[in-house]
Amino acid sequence: MSNSNTIFLTGAAGFIGFHTARALMTQGHYVLGVDSISPYYDTALKYARLQLLKDEFPDQFIFVKGDITDRPLMEKVWASATKPITKVVHLAAQAGVRYSLENPYEYVSTNVMGHLVLLELARHQKGFQHFVYASTSSVYGANTELPFSEDHSTDQPMALYAATKKADELMSRSYAHLFKIPATGLRFFTVYGPWGRPDMALFIFTKKILAGEPIPVFNEGKMKRDFTYVGDIVAGILAALNRAPQGDVPHRVYNLGNHKSEPLMRYIGLLEESLGKKAVYNMMPMQAGDVPESFADISRAQAELEWTPKTNIDQGIKNFVEWYKSYYAV
Repeated sequence: MSNSNTIFLTGAAGFIGFHTARALMTQGHYVLGVDSISPYYDTALKYARLQLLKDEFPDQFIFVKGDITDRPLMEKVWASATKPITKVVHLAAQAGVRYSLENPYEYVSTNVMGHLVLLELARHQKGFQHFVYASTSSVYGANTELPFSEDHSTDQPMALYAATKKADELMSRSYAHLFKIPATGLRFFTVYGPWGRPDMALFIFTKKILAGEPIPVFNEGKMKRDFTYVGDIVAGILAALNRAPQGDVPHRVYNLGNHKSEPLMRYIGLLEESLGKKAVYNMMPMQAGDVPESFADISRAQAELEWTPKTNIDQGIKNFVEWYKSYYAV
Protein backbone atom coordinates (compact mmCIF):
# COMPACT_ATOMS: atom_id res chain seq x y z
CA MET A 1 0.00 0.00 0.00
CA SER A 2 2.85 2.35 -0.84
CA ASN A 3 0.72 4.66 -3.03
CA SER A 4 -2.03 6.32 -1.04
CA ASN A 5 -5.68 5.41 -1.63
CA THR A 6 -8.95 6.83 -0.44
CA ILE A 7 -10.41 4.05 1.71
CA PHE A 8 -14.16 4.05 2.27
CA LEU A 9 -14.45 3.00 5.93
CA THR A 10 -17.78 2.27 7.59
CA GLY A 11 -18.14 2.23 11.36
CA ALA A 12 -15.39 4.85 11.60
CA ALA A 13 -16.49 6.00 15.07
CA GLY A 14 -16.64 2.44 16.35
CA PHE A 15 -14.06 0.61 18.43
CA ILE A 16 -12.35 -1.32 15.62
CA GLY A 17 -13.15 1.30 12.98
CA PHE A 18 -11.40 4.04 14.94
CA HIS A 19 -8.22 1.99 15.37
CA THR A 20 -8.32 0.94 11.68
CA ALA A 21 -8.76 4.53 10.47
CA ARG A 22 -5.79 5.59 12.58
CA ALA A 23 -3.59 2.80 11.19
CA LEU A 24 -4.59 3.48 7.57
CA MET A 25 -3.86 7.20 7.88
CA THR A 26 -0.56 6.50 9.64
CA GLN A 27 0.33 4.58 6.45
CA GLY A 28 -0.50 7.67 4.41
CA HIS A 29 -3.97 6.78 3.13
CA TYR A 30 -6.99 9.05 3.06
CA VAL A 31 -10.06 7.82 4.88
CA LEU A 32 -13.63 8.68 3.99
CA GLY A 33 -15.36 7.55 7.16
CA VAL A 34 -19.06 6.92 7.69
CA ASP A 35 -20.89 6.15 10.94
CA SER A 36 -24.48 6.58 12.10
CA ILE A 37 -23.33 7.28 15.71
CA SER A 38 -25.98 4.81 16.91
CA PRO A 39 -26.99 5.31 20.58
CA TYR A 40 -26.48 1.57 21.22
CA TYR A 41 -23.74 2.68 23.63
CA ASP A 42 -22.40 6.01 24.93
CA THR A 43 -22.10 8.31 21.90
CA ALA A 44 -19.68 10.58 23.80
CA LEU A 45 -17.06 7.83 23.43
CA LYS A 46 -17.70 7.69 19.66
CA TYR A 47 -17.38 11.47 19.30
CA ALA A 48 -14.16 11.41 21.35
CA ARG A 49 -12.67 8.82 18.96
CA LEU A 50 -13.67 10.94 15.94
CA GLN A 51 -12.20 14.08 17.50
CA LEU A 52 -8.89 12.32 17.99
CA LEU A 53 -8.84 11.23 14.32
CA LYS A 54 -9.63 14.77 13.16
CA ASP A 55 -6.94 16.23 15.44
CA GLU A 56 -4.26 13.73 14.42
CA PHE A 57 -5.03 13.63 10.68
CA PRO A 58 -6.73 16.93 9.71
CA ASP A 59 -5.85 16.57 6.02
CA GLN A 60 -6.51 12.84 5.59
CA PHE A 61 -9.79 12.25 7.39
CA ILE A 62 -13.25 13.12 6.13
CA PHE A 63 -16.19 12.05 8.24
CA VAL A 64 -19.85 11.84 7.28
CA LYS A 65 -22.55 11.01 9.81
CA GLY A 66 -24.97 8.71 8.06
CA ASP A 67 -26.71 5.36 8.05
CA ILE A 68 -25.34 2.74 5.64
CA THR A 69 -28.89 1.60 4.91
CA ASP A 70 -29.68 5.06 3.47
CA ARG A 71 -28.99 4.29 -0.19
CA PRO A 72 -29.30 7.81 -1.67
CA LEU A 73 -27.04 9.23 1.05
CA MET A 74 -24.41 6.50 0.61
CA GLU A 75 -24.40 7.04 -3.17
CA LYS A 76 -23.89 10.77 -2.57
CA VAL A 77 -21.08 10.24 -0.03
CA TRP A 78 -19.38 7.70 -2.32
CA ALA A 79 -19.55 10.09 -5.29
CA SER A 80 -18.13 12.94 -3.16
CA ALA A 81 -14.68 11.27 -2.90
CA THR A 82 -12.00 13.34 -4.65
CA LYS A 83 -10.35 10.17 -5.96
CA PRO A 84 -12.35 7.11 -7.14
CA ILE A 85 -12.92 4.65 -4.29
CA THR A 86 -11.29 1.32 -5.10
CA LYS A 87 -11.21 -0.21 -1.60
CA VAL A 88 -13.77 -0.58 1.16
CA VAL A 89 -13.28 -1.59 4.79
CA HIS A 90 -16.80 -2.32 5.98
CA LEU A 91 -16.95 -2.54 9.79
CA ALA A 92 -20.31 -0.87 10.52
CA ALA A 93 -22.76 -3.28 12.10
CA GLN A 94 -25.23 -3.65 14.89
CA ALA A 95 -23.08 -5.75 17.18
CA GLY A 96 -23.67 -7.85 20.28
CA VAL A 97 -25.43 -11.16 20.77
CA ARG A 98 -27.64 -10.04 23.70
CA TYR A 99 -29.18 -6.99 22.03
CA SER A 100 -30.25 -9.08 19.02
CA LEU A 101 -32.77 -10.78 21.33
CA GLU A 102 -34.36 -7.38 22.10
CA ASN A 103 -34.08 -5.55 18.78
CA PRO A 104 -33.91 -8.04 15.88
CA TYR A 105 -35.06 -5.54 13.22
CA GLU A 106 -32.02 -3.35 13.81
CA TYR A 107 -29.72 -6.30 13.06
CA VAL A 108 -31.32 -7.29 9.76
CA SER A 109 -31.56 -3.67 8.63
CA THR A 110 -27.99 -2.61 9.42
CA ASN A 111 -26.13 -5.88 8.96
CA VAL A 112 -27.92 -7.26 5.91
CA MET A 113 -29.40 -4.30 4.01
CA GLY A 114 -26.43 -2.06 4.89
CA HIS A 115 -24.03 -4.71 3.59
CA LEU A 116 -25.98 -4.96 0.33
CA VAL A 117 -25.96 -1.18 -0.20
CA LEU A 118 -22.15 -1.21 0.03
CA LEU A 119 -21.73 -4.23 -2.25
CA GLU A 120 -23.86 -2.43 -4.85
CA LEU A 121 -21.70 0.71 -4.61
CA ALA A 122 -18.59 -1.42 -5.13
CA ARG A 123 -20.20 -3.31 -8.01
CA HIS A 124 -20.86 -0.12 -10.00
CA GLN A 125 -17.43 1.41 -9.32
CA LYS A 126 -15.08 1.17 -12.30
CA GLY A 127 -11.74 -0.36 -11.33
CA PHE A 128 -12.92 -1.48 -7.89
CA GLN A 129 -10.20 -3.58 -6.19
CA HIS A 130 -11.21 -5.03 -2.82
CA PHE A 131 -14.12 -5.22 -0.37
CA VAL A 132 -12.96 -6.17 3.14
CA TYR A 133 -15.69 -6.71 5.71
CA ALA A 134 -16.15 -7.78 9.32
CA SER A 135 -17.69 -11.13 10.09
CA THR A 136 -17.61 -12.81 13.50
CA SER A 137 -16.57 -15.97 15.33
CA SER A 138 -20.26 -16.23 16.31
CA VAL A 139 -20.94 -17.80 12.88
CA TYR A 140 -19.51 -21.08 14.26
CA GLY A 141 -22.59 -21.30 16.50
CA ALA A 142 -23.34 -24.80 17.70
CA ASN A 143 -20.10 -26.19 16.23
CA THR A 144 -18.22 -28.02 19.01
CA GLU A 145 -15.09 -29.01 17.08
CA LEU A 146 -12.18 -26.89 18.35
CA PRO A 147 -10.27 -24.91 17.27
CA PHE A 148 -12.78 -23.35 14.86
CA SER A 149 -11.53 -23.64 11.28
CA GLU A 150 -12.81 -21.76 8.22
CA ASP A 151 -13.58 -25.18 6.74
CA HIS A 152 -16.04 -26.04 9.54
CA SER A 153 -19.80 -25.81 9.02
CA THR A 154 -21.34 -22.45 9.93
CA ASP A 155 -24.99 -23.27 9.30
CA GLN A 156 -26.09 -23.58 12.93
CA PRO A 157 -26.08 -20.00 14.27
CA MET A 158 -27.03 -19.64 17.95
CA ALA A 159 -28.16 -16.00 17.65
CA LEU A 160 -29.65 -13.68 15.05
CA TYR A 161 -26.48 -11.56 15.10
CA ALA A 162 -24.50 -14.57 13.84
CA ALA A 163 -27.15 -15.33 11.21
CA THR A 164 -26.90 -11.78 9.79
CA LYS A 165 -23.11 -12.04 9.60
CA LYS A 166 -23.36 -15.41 7.85
CA ALA A 167 -25.77 -13.74 5.40
CA ASP A 168 -23.08 -11.09 4.72
CA GLU A 169 -20.56 -13.83 3.89
CA LEU A 170 -23.02 -15.49 1.50
CA MET A 171 -23.94 -12.21 -0.22
CA SER A 172 -20.28 -11.28 -0.63
CA ARG A 173 -19.56 -14.65 -2.16
CA SER A 174 -22.44 -14.27 -4.62
CA TYR A 175 -21.16 -10.81 -5.68
CA ALA A 176 -17.67 -12.24 -6.09
CA HIS A 177 -19.15 -14.97 -8.30
CA LEU A 178 -21.52 -12.79 -10.35
CA PHE A 179 -19.61 -9.52 -10.65
CA LYS A 180 -16.02 -10.54 -9.79
CA ILE A 181 -15.93 -8.15 -6.80
CA PRO A 182 -12.88 -9.32 -4.77
CA ALA A 183 -14.11 -9.67 -1.19
CA THR A 184 -12.57 -10.82 2.09
CA GLY A 185 -14.54 -11.63 5.24
CA LEU A 186 -12.74 -11.49 8.58
CA ARG A 187 -14.16 -13.51 11.47
CA PHE A 188 -13.16 -11.56 14.57
CA PHE A 189 -12.78 -13.40 17.90
CA THR A 190 -13.72 -11.41 21.07
CA VAL A 191 -11.88 -8.15 20.40
CA TYR A 192 -10.79 -6.02 23.37
CA GLY A 193 -8.40 -3.15 24.09
CA PRO A 194 -8.17 0.63 24.60
CA TRP A 195 -11.16 2.69 23.38
CA GLY A 196 -13.22 -0.53 23.60
CA ARG A 197 -16.97 -1.03 23.63
CA PRO A 198 -18.79 -0.34 26.94
CA ASP A 199 -21.16 -3.28 26.31
CA MET A 200 -18.31 -5.79 26.38
CA ALA A 201 -17.13 -7.80 29.38
CA LEU A 202 -13.79 -6.07 30.00
CA PHE A 203 -15.40 -2.61 30.10
CA ILE A 204 -18.34 -3.76 32.27
CA PHE A 205 -16.05 -5.61 34.69
CA THR A 206 -13.62 -2.68 35.02
CA LYS A 207 -16.39 -0.18 35.73
CA LYS A 208 -18.08 -2.44 38.30
CA ILE A 209 -14.88 -3.52 40.08
CA LEU A 210 -13.81 0.11 40.51
CA ALA A 211 -17.29 0.99 41.83
CA GLY A 212 -17.24 -1.99 44.22
CA GLU A 213 -20.26 -3.54 42.49
CA PRO A 214 -20.62 -7.29 41.76
CA ILE A 215 -19.68 -8.40 38.23
CA PRO A 216 -21.94 -10.80 36.28
CA VAL A 217 -20.06 -14.05 35.66
CA PHE A 218 -22.03 -16.20 33.24
CA ASN A 219 -22.11 -20.01 33.15
CA GLU A 220 -20.68 -19.91 36.70
CA GLY A 221 -17.39 -18.75 35.15
CA LYS A 222 -16.96 -21.96 33.14
CA MET A 223 -16.35 -20.08 29.89
CA LYS A 224 -13.34 -19.86 27.62
CA ARG A 225 -12.75 -17.23 24.98
CA ASP A 226 -10.20 -16.50 22.30
CA PHE A 227 -9.60 -12.89 23.38
CA THR A 228 -7.95 -10.90 20.58
CA TYR A 229 -6.22 -7.55 21.08
CA VAL A 230 -7.51 -4.75 18.87
CA GLY A 231 -4.01 -3.92 17.57
CA ASP A 232 -3.70 -7.47 16.24
CA ILE A 233 -7.14 -7.26 14.61
CA VAL A 234 -6.16 -4.02 12.85
CA ALA A 235 -2.92 -5.60 11.62
CA GLY A 236 -5.06 -8.43 10.19
CA ILE A 237 -7.42 -5.98 8.44
CA LEU A 238 -4.48 -4.14 6.85
CA ALA A 239 -2.83 -7.42 5.80
CA ALA A 240 -6.09 -8.55 4.17
CA LEU A 241 -6.70 -5.21 2.44
CA ASN A 242 -3.37 -5.59 0.70
CA ARG A 243 -4.16 -9.09 -0.62
CA ALA A 244 -7.32 -9.23 -2.71
CA PRO A 245 -8.49 -12.79 -3.48
CA GLN A 246 -8.01 -14.05 -7.04
CA GLY A 247 -9.71 -16.72 -9.14
CA ASP A 248 -13.17 -17.42 -10.55
CA VAL A 249 -14.88 -16.55 -7.28
CA PRO A 250 -12.57 -14.02 -5.59
CA HIS A 251 -13.91 -14.42 -2.05
CA ARG A 252 -12.08 -15.63 1.08
CA VAL A 253 -12.87 -15.78 4.79
CA TYR A 254 -10.27 -15.76 7.55
CA ASN A 255 -10.31 -16.23 11.31
CA LEU A 256 -8.61 -13.40 13.18
CA GLY A 257 -8.09 -14.65 16.73
CA ASN A 258 -5.32 -14.98 19.28
CA HIS A 259 -5.21 -18.78 18.81
CA LYS A 260 -5.51 -19.24 22.57
CA SER A 261 -8.67 -20.18 24.44
CA GLU A 262 -8.38 -18.42 27.79
CA PRO A 263 -10.50 -19.30 30.84
CA LEU A 264 -12.79 -16.41 31.79
CA MET A 265 -11.64 -16.59 35.42
CA ARG A 266 -7.99 -16.07 34.39
CA TYR A 267 -9.09 -13.04 32.34
CA ILE A 268 -10.89 -11.62 35.40
CA GLY A 269 -7.87 -12.43 37.57
CA LEU A 270 -5.55 -10.43 35.30
CA LEU A 271 -7.99 -7.53 35.39
CA GLU A 272 -8.10 -7.60 39.21
CA GLU A 273 -4.29 -7.57 39.22
CA SER A 274 -4.13 -4.58 36.84
CA LEU A 275 -6.73 -2.66 38.84
CA GLY A 276 -5.21 -3.65 42.18
CA LYS A 277 -8.70 -4.54 43.41
CA LYS A 278 -10.63 -7.80 43.90
CA ALA A 279 -13.96 -8.33 42.17
CA VAL A 280 -17.20 -9.42 43.80
CA TYR A 281 -18.59 -12.26 41.66
CA ASN A 282 -22.25 -12.68 40.81
CA MET A 283 -22.30 -16.24 39.45
CA MET A 284 -25.02 -16.63 36.83
CA PRO A 285 -26.31 -19.28 34.39
CA MET A 286 -25.40 -19.34 30.69
CA GLN A 287 -27.07 -16.63 28.62
CA ALA A 288 -29.30 -17.39 25.64
CA GLY A 289 -27.37 -17.34 22.36
CA ASP A 290 -23.98 -17.72 24.04
CA VAL A 291 -21.37 -20.43 23.51
CA PRO A 292 -19.18 -21.92 26.29
CA GLU A 293 -15.91 -21.73 24.34
CA SER A 294 -14.32 -20.08 21.32
CA PHE A 295 -10.89 -20.91 19.89
CA ALA A 296 -9.56 -19.80 16.50
CA ASP A 297 -7.54 -21.86 14.08
CA ILE A 298 -5.53 -19.06 12.44
CA SER A 299 -3.32 -21.16 10.15
CA ARG A 300 -5.04 -19.84 6.99
CA ALA A 301 -4.48 -16.18 7.95
CA GLN A 302 -0.89 -16.98 8.93
CA ALA A 303 -0.17 -18.67 5.59
CA GLU A 304 -2.10 -16.42 3.21
CA LEU A 305 -2.06 -13.02 4.94
CA GLU A 306 1.33 -13.47 6.69
CA TRP A 307 -0.41 -12.36 9.87
CA THR A 308 0.21 -13.52 13.43
CA PRO A 309 -1.18 -11.94 16.64
CA LYS A 310 1.47 -10.44 18.90
CA THR A 311 -0.29 -9.30 22.10
CA ASN A 312 -1.17 -11.68 24.94
CA ILE A 313 -3.99 -10.92 27.38
CA ASP A 314 -1.53 -10.11 30.21
CA GLN A 315 -0.26 -7.11 28.22
CA GLY A 316 -3.56 -6.34 26.48
CA ILE A 317 -5.55 -6.02 29.71
CA LYS A 318 -2.84 -3.75 31.20
CA ASN A 319 -3.09 -1.51 28.12
CA PHE A 320 -6.87 -1.33 28.45
CA VAL A 321 -6.75 -0.46 32.16
CA GLU A 322 -4.16 2.28 31.53
CA TRP A 323 -6.40 3.79 28.83
CA TYR A 324 -9.56 3.47 30.98
CA LYS A 325 -7.98 5.20 33.97
CA SER A 326 -6.67 8.01 31.84
CA TYR A 327 -9.86 8.50 29.77
CA TYR A 328 -12.21 8.43 32.78
CA ALA A 329 -9.68 10.19 35.06
CA VAL A 330 -9.89 7.39 37.63
